[in-house]
Amino acid sequence: MKYVVYLRVSTDQQVDSGLGLDAQRKLCLDYISKNGACDYLEFIDEGYSGALSMEKRPNLILAVDALDKDDVLLVAKRDRLGRDIFVNAMIERSIERKQAFLVSASGDFKHDNDPSSILMRRMIDAFAEYERLIIGARTKAALQIKKSRNERIGHIPYGYKLNENKINLDIDEIQQSHIELMFELREEGYTLRELAAELERRGIRNKNGNPWTHVSLLRILRKNRLKFCLT
Repeated sequence: MKYVVYLRVSTDQQVDSGLGLDAQRKLCLDYISKNGACDYLEFIDEGYSGALSMEKRPNLILAVDALDKDDVLLVAKRDRLGRDIFVNAMIERSIERKQAFLVSASGDFKHDNDPSSILMRRMIDAFAEYERLIIGARTKAALQIKKSRNERIGHIPYGYKLNENKINLDIDEIQQSHIELMFELREEGYTLRELAAELERRGIRNKNGNPWTHVSLLRILRKNRLKFCLT
């Protein structure tokens, strides 16, 4: 019998649970040590949401594939496995087919098949999913408020620059003139690739100082088509 340790953090682990990789690893290794074992494998999915299904988490697939009969897939907490009741049920089923076991180092659920244990696992999954949805709703609301205040959300879009207060965005007149030129050239019949070549000929590059590509130009045109009345 061996332990297969699975660690996961989302793209924003502090928002997700506050349980970073080092803390997860320590919980798991302490559990392994207390049970008199030392042989284990470790798999990490870093930057993967707990709402993602098993096939979208490459190292979870490898962790389950590494299981043999009577092995243990060890997680620090159940929500490290996933934050969706149906996703977790599918993962557990895959572990059962390997005749292996799922164990939480923190002891936040029992791994037997007693009906009350199964119910408790489903309740934990339901609360984890609810927490994920609440976090998502709060994040969406916060972004909408920032947008209504013309505050920066993520990267600074082409055509704008960061205000001196480092919060709000101001119009970048030079970049706006470049966008207007893009629409004018498109109206003249330029293809996206021809447009990229013409902008390069004129020395007009993107925010990073790199030549425009047809893909990036299409993105700019789509974002600004209403402003410049072009459909």
